[in-house]
Amino acid sequence: MSASHRLILSTCPDESTARRIAVTLVEERLAACVNLLPGITSVYRWEGRIHQDAEVLLVLKTPLERVLMLTERLRDLHPYDVPEIIAVPITEGLPAYLNWMTTCTDRDD
Repeated sequence: MSASHRLILSTCPDESTARRIAVTLVEERLAACVNLLPGITSVYRWEGRIHQDAEVLLVLKTPLERVLMLTERLRDLHPYDVPEIIAVPITEGLPAYLNWMTTCTDRDD
């Protein structure tokens, strides 16, 4: 099976921001599904200091052909100066689910 689909990972500062972004990306057919995982803590270096912040992780599912548009739109919607936007290839998956992902993001519907 080819890696024709992606998981996109992105963190948000709070649940309301994460939910707003998730709903927008699904409504705009850029993501088939977005999981919101609250309760994570991120430890990172930013502007020369170590930070520890509560965040919400978004796990977005999309076909490869939507990644660029999703990335651009996520960047526009995101409040961070440099948001985490990481694409991970899906190399295996239930064919019916992967087909569903494609159908949900098809703009011809």
